[in-house]
Amino acid sequence: MCTVTITPLKAENSFVLTSNRDEAPGRETLPPKLYNEEGLKMAFPKDVLAGGTWLGISEQKRVICLLNGEFKKHVRKLPYGKSRGVVVKELLAAPEFTEASEKVDLSEVEPFTIIAADWRKQLFFAEFVWDGSRKHYKELLLKPQIWSSSPLYSPKMKQLREDWFEELQKQQELSPESLLKFHFSAGKGDKNSGVIMDRGFVKTKSISQIVIFEGKAEFFYYDLVTRKESEISFNF
Repeated sequence: MCTVTITPLKAENSFVLTSNRDEAPGRETLPPKLYNEEGLKMAFPKDVLAGGTWLGISEQKRVICLLNGEFKKHVRKLPYGKSRGVVVKELLAAPEFTEASEKVDLSEVEPFTIIAADWRKQLFFAEFVWDGSRKHYKELLLKPQIWSSSPLYSPKMKQLREDWFEELQKQQELSPESLLKFHFSAGKGDKNSGVIMDRGFVKTKSISQIVIFEGKAEFFYYDLVTRKESEISFNF
Protein backbone atom coordinates (compact mmCIF):
# COMPACT_ATOMS: atom_id res chain seq x y z
CA MET A 1 0.00 0.00 0.00
CA CYS A 2 1.61 3.17 -1.17
CA THR A 3 1.73 6.78 -2.17
CA VAL A 4 3.43 7.16 -5.55
CA THR A 5 4.48 10.10 -7.71
CA ILE A 6 6.02 10.02 -11.16
CA THR A 7 7.44 12.98 -13.03
CA PRO A 8 9.27 13.29 -16.37
CA LEU A 9 12.57 15.17 -16.39
CA LYS A 10 13.83 17.44 -19.17
CA ALA A 11 16.44 15.06 -20.58
CA GLU A 12 15.25 12.45 -23.07
CA ASN A 13 13.93 9.21 -21.53
CA SER A 14 14.48 10.60 -18.03
CA PHE A 15 12.09 10.61 -15.09
CA VAL A 16 11.78 10.19 -11.33
CA LEU A 17 9.43 7.85 -9.46
CA THR A 18 9.07 8.11 -5.69
CA SER A 19 7.13 5.76 -3.43
CA ASN A 20 6.12 5.72 0.24
CA ARG A 21 5.29 2.19 1.36
CA ASP A 22 2.58 1.70 3.99
CA GLU A 23 2.63 -1.72 5.65
CA ALA A 24 2.01 -3.62 8.89
CA PRO A 25 4.76 -2.67 11.37
CA GLY A 26 6.01 -6.24 11.82
CA ARG A 27 6.31 -7.16 8.14
CA GLU A 28 9.99 -7.63 7.34
CA THR A 29 11.55 -6.02 4.28
CA LEU A 30 15.05 -6.20 2.84
CA PRO A 31 16.53 -3.02 1.29
CA PRO A 32 17.11 -2.87 -2.48
CA LYS A 33 19.92 -4.92 -3.98
CA LEU A 34 20.83 -6.33 -7.37
CA TYR A 35 19.33 -9.69 -8.30
CA ASN A 36 19.43 -11.99 -11.30
CA GLU A 37 15.88 -13.10 -12.09
CA GLU A 38 15.09 -15.18 -15.17
CA GLY A 39 18.54 -14.33 -16.53
CA LEU A 40 17.98 -10.59 -16.20
CA LYS A 41 19.55 -7.99 -13.94
CA MET A 42 17.05 -6.33 -11.61
CA ALA A 43 17.10 -4.22 -8.48
CA PHE A 44 14.34 -4.15 -5.89
CA PRO A 45 13.59 -4.21 -2.16
CA LYS A 46 12.24 -7.61 -1.13
CA ASP A 47 9.22 -8.51 0.99
CA VAL A 48 10.54 -11.38 3.12
CA LEU A 49 7.14 -13.02 3.67
CA ALA A 50 6.07 -13.37 0.02
CA GLY A 51 9.41 -12.99 -1.77
CA GLY A 52 8.08 -10.31 -4.09
CA THR A 53 8.43 -6.56 -4.28
CA TRP A 54 6.36 -3.42 -4.73
CA LEU A 55 9.00 -1.48 -6.67
CA GLY A 56 11.75 -2.48 -9.04
CA ILE A 57 13.87 -1.76 -12.08
CA SER A 58 15.16 -4.17 -14.70
CA GLU A 59 17.58 -4.21 -17.61
CA GLN A 60 14.52 -4.31 -19.86
CA LYS A 61 14.60 -0.52 -19.28
CA ARG A 62 11.50 -0.64 -17.15
CA VAL A 63 10.44 0.58 -13.71
CA ILE A 64 7.34 -0.84 -12.04
CA CYS A 65 5.65 0.29 -8.83
CA LEU A 66 2.69 -1.47 -7.24
CA LEU A 67 -0.08 -0.11 -5.04
CA ASN A 68 -2.46 -2.46 -3.28
CA GLY A 69 -6.06 -2.16 -4.44
CA GLU A 70 -7.85 -0.90 -7.52
CA PHE A 71 -9.88 2.26 -8.22
CA LYS A 72 -11.92 1.85 -5.04
CA LYS A 73 -11.67 -0.10 -1.79
CA HIS A 74 -12.32 -3.80 -2.44
CA VAL A 75 -13.60 -6.71 -0.36
CA ARG A 76 -10.84 -9.27 0.15
CA LYS A 77 -11.62 -12.81 -1.03
CA LEU A 78 -9.03 -14.92 0.76
CA PRO A 79 -7.07 -17.01 0.10
CA TYR A 80 -5.16 -15.68 -2.91
CA GLY A 81 -2.88 -18.12 -4.68
CA LYS A 82 -0.29 -15.66 -5.96
CA SER A 83 1.38 -12.61 -4.45
CA ARG A 84 1.02 -9.27 -6.21
CA GLY A 85 4.72 -8.68 -5.58
CA VAL A 86 5.58 -11.74 -7.66
CA VAL A 87 3.55 -10.26 -10.54
CA VAL A 88 5.78 -7.18 -10.35
CA LYS A 89 8.89 -9.31 -10.88
CA GLU A 90 7.26 -11.15 -13.80
CA LEU A 91 6.38 -7.87 -15.51
CA LEU A 92 9.86 -6.47 -14.90
CA ALA A 93 11.29 -9.50 -16.71
CA ALA A 94 8.87 -9.54 -19.65
CA PRO A 95 10.28 -8.59 -23.08
CA GLU A 96 7.38 -6.20 -23.74
CA PHE A 97 5.29 -4.65 -20.97
CA THR A 98 2.00 -3.98 -22.76
CA GLU A 99 1.82 -7.49 -24.20
CA ALA A 100 2.79 -9.05 -20.86
CA SER A 101 0.06 -7.15 -19.03
CA GLU A 102 -2.48 -8.54 -21.49
CA LYS A 103 -1.28 -12.12 -21.09
CA VAL A 104 -0.46 -12.42 -17.38
CA ASP A 105 -2.85 -14.69 -15.45
CA LEU A 106 -4.31 -12.78 -12.50
CA SER A 107 -7.12 -15.16 -11.55
CA GLU A 108 -5.50 -15.91 -8.15
CA VAL A 109 -4.24 -12.38 -7.49
CA GLU A 110 -5.71 -9.71 -5.21
CA PRO A 111 -6.63 -6.37 -6.88
CA PHE A 112 -3.77 -3.96 -7.54
CA THR A 113 -2.67 -0.84 -9.38
CA ILE A 114 0.65 -0.83 -11.20
CA ILE A 115 2.43 2.29 -12.40
CA ALA A 116 5.04 1.54 -15.06
CA ALA A 117 7.63 3.52 -16.98
CA ASP A 118 9.26 1.90 -20.00
CA TRP A 119 11.91 3.36 -22.30
CA ARG A 120 13.10 0.43 -24.42
CA LYS A 121 12.19 2.55 -27.43
CA GLN A 122 10.55 5.82 -26.43
CA LEU A 123 9.62 6.65 -22.84
CA PHE A 124 6.02 5.99 -21.88
CA PHE A 125 4.12 5.87 -18.59
CA ALA A 126 1.30 3.37 -18.07
CA GLU A 127 -1.31 2.49 -15.46
CA PHE A 128 -2.35 -1.16 -15.18
CA VAL A 129 -5.23 -1.95 -12.81
CA TRP A 130 -6.59 -5.38 -11.89
CA ASP A 131 -9.99 -5.06 -10.17
CA GLY A 132 -10.37 -8.76 -9.38
CA SER A 133 -12.32 -9.59 -12.53
CA ARG A 134 -11.09 -7.27 -15.30
CA LYS A 135 -7.84 -5.66 -16.40
CA HIS A 136 -7.70 -1.93 -17.13
CA TYR A 137 -4.67 -0.69 -19.06
CA LYS A 138 -3.92 2.80 -20.33
CA GLU A 139 -0.90 4.81 -21.32
CA LEU A 140 -0.54 8.08 -19.44
CA LEU A 141 0.52 11.56 -20.40
CA LEU A 142 4.14 12.32 -19.61
CA LYS A 143 3.34 14.75 -16.82
CA PRO A 144 3.62 14.82 -12.99
CA GLN A 145 1.07 12.50 -11.38
CA ILE A 146 0.24 11.10 -7.93
CA TRP A 147 -1.55 7.99 -6.67
CA SER A 148 -2.69 6.84 -3.23
CA SER A 149 -3.79 3.25 -2.56
CA SER A 150 -7.56 2.80 -2.29
CA PRO A 151 -7.61 0.36 0.67
CA LEU A 152 -6.11 3.04 2.95
CA TYR A 153 -7.15 6.37 1.48
CA SER A 154 -10.69 7.64 0.87
CA PRO A 155 -11.52 9.77 -2.18
CA LYS A 156 -11.37 12.82 0.10
CA MET A 157 -7.88 11.87 1.32
CA LYS A 158 -6.72 11.23 -2.24
CA GLN A 159 -7.95 14.67 -3.30
CA LEU A 160 -6.16 16.30 -0.36
CA ARG A 161 -2.88 14.71 -1.46
CA GLU A 162 -3.48 15.76 -5.08
CA ASP A 163 -3.96 19.31 -3.81
CA TRP A 164 -0.65 19.14 -1.92
CA PHE A 165 1.09 17.86 -5.04
CA GLU A 166 -0.45 20.58 -7.21
CA GLU A 167 0.66 23.22 -4.72
CA LEU A 168 4.21 21.85 -4.82
CA GLN A 169 4.27 22.29 -8.61
CA LYS A 170 3.14 25.90 -8.26
CA GLN A 171 5.88 26.65 -5.75
CA GLN A 172 8.90 25.15 -7.50
CA GLU A 173 10.21 23.12 -10.39
CA LEU A 174 9.93 19.42 -9.72
CA SER A 175 13.26 17.68 -9.24
CA PRO A 176 14.36 14.47 -7.51
CA GLU A 177 15.28 16.59 -4.47
CA SER A 178 12.00 18.50 -4.24
CA LEU A 179 9.98 15.33 -4.78
CA LEU A 180 11.88 13.47 -2.08
CA LYS A 181 11.25 16.36 0.30
CA PHE A 182 7.53 16.18 -0.58
CA HIS A 183 7.44 12.47 0.23
CA PHE A 184 9.09 13.15 3.58
CA SER A 185 6.98 16.14 4.60
CA ALA A 186 3.60 16.58 2.83
CA GLY A 187 0.83 16.65 5.42
CA LYS A 188 3.39 16.45 8.22
CA GLY A 189 1.75 15.79 11.58
CA ASP A 190 -1.43 14.31 10.07
CA LYS A 191 -1.03 10.65 11.03
CA ASN A 192 -4.15 9.65 9.12
CA SER A 193 -3.75 11.43 5.77
CA GLY A 194 -0.14 12.60 5.70
CA VAL A 195 2.22 11.16 3.12
CA ILE A 196 4.05 9.65 6.09
CA MET A 197 1.18 8.11 8.04
CA ASP A 198 0.84 6.02 11.20
CA ARG A 199 -2.45 4.40 12.18
CA GLY A 200 -0.92 1.86 14.52
CA PHE A 201 -1.87 -1.28 12.61
CA VAL A 202 -0.33 0.16 9.45
CA LYS A 203 2.29 2.84 8.94
CA THR A 204 4.66 4.27 6.35
CA LYS A 205 7.76 2.12 6.67
CA SER A 206 10.02 3.30 3.86
CA ILE A 207 10.55 5.88 1.14
CA SER A 208 12.10 4.86 -2.19
CA GLN A 209 13.10 6.90 -5.21
CA ILE A 210 14.29 5.79 -8.63
CA VAL A 211 15.84 8.43 -10.88
CA ILE A 212 16.46 7.58 -14.54
CA PHE A 213 18.78 10.10 -16.19
CA GLU A 214 21.05 9.82 -19.23
CA GLY A 215 20.95 6.04 -19.36
CA LYS A 216 21.67 5.44 -15.69
CA ALA A 217 19.51 4.73 -12.66
CA GLU A 218 19.96 5.74 -9.04
CA PHE A 219 17.84 3.83 -6.52
CA PHE A 220 17.52 5.54 -3.12
CA TYR A 221 15.88 3.80 -0.16
CA TYR A 222 15.22 5.09 3.35
CA ASP A 223 13.92 2.80 6.10
CA LEU A 224 11.78 4.92 8.43
CA VAL A 225 11.92 2.24 11.14
CA THR A 226 15.70 1.74 11.35
CA ARG A 227 16.48 5.23 9.95
CA LYS A 228 19.04 3.67 7.64
CA GLU A 229 19.42 4.71 4.02
CA SER A 230 20.97 2.93 1.09
CA GLU A 231 21.60 3.77 -2.54
CA ILE A 232 22.53 1.62 -5.50
CA SER A 233 23.40 2.50 -9.08
CA PHE A 234 22.06 0.57 -12.04
CA ASN A 235 23.63 0.78 -15.50
CA PHE A 236 21.97 -0.44 -18.66
